[in-house]
Amino acid sequence: MTNMQFMLLIYSKEGSGPQPGTDEFGPFIGAYMGFTQKMKDEGKLISGEGLQPVATATTLSIRDGKTETVDGPFAETKEQLGGYYLLDVADLDEALKCAAEIPTVSYGRIEIRPIAVYD
Repeated sequence: MTNMQFMLLIYSKEGSGPQPGTDEFGPFIGAYMGFTQKMKDEGKLISGEGLQPVATATTLSIRDGKTETVDGPFAETKEQLGGYYLLDVADLDEALKCAAEIPTVSYGRIEIRPIAVYD
């Protein structure tokens, strides 16, 4: 049986989860570290990282030969992409089970998308 790769995109409204300097932040980060280690130990983790705050983003577009950059994300949304995991798992059901363990799922959303394979 061939595994599939899924990108688990972590979205939440900035400031909605435990914040640095609070009593809740240490256990929250510990839960992320535990999840990451579990995915490594199970041979599922390909990569994963958190992202800097949305204020550090720059969006690039080129239209009719004109390059434009805009500070921040382009999407008009209340939730921002905060990080991702790229996992190698058997199927969507397994990806969903893994996504349910990501700490941010309690106050944000996890988008699960299969990786396109171009042969």
